Amino acid sequence: MPNFLLKLYVKSQNLLHVDEGQDLVEYALLICLISLAAITSASTLAGAIVTVFTNISTSLT
Repeated sequence: MPNFLLKLYVKSQNLLHVDEGQDLVEYALLICLISLAAITSASTLAGAIVTVFTNISTSLT
């Protein structure tokens, strides 16, 4: 695990010191889109889980 963290740190440092700003902006936009998709899917999944447990609770009573 520490080896993975070291590699991640080195890659992030390389991204921060890249002279080509356009690539860095593209990476930032890509990360934002992935984060937005993850948040949306997590909220949808949470709603589905609540529905399943509500149905189970109703069936047991």
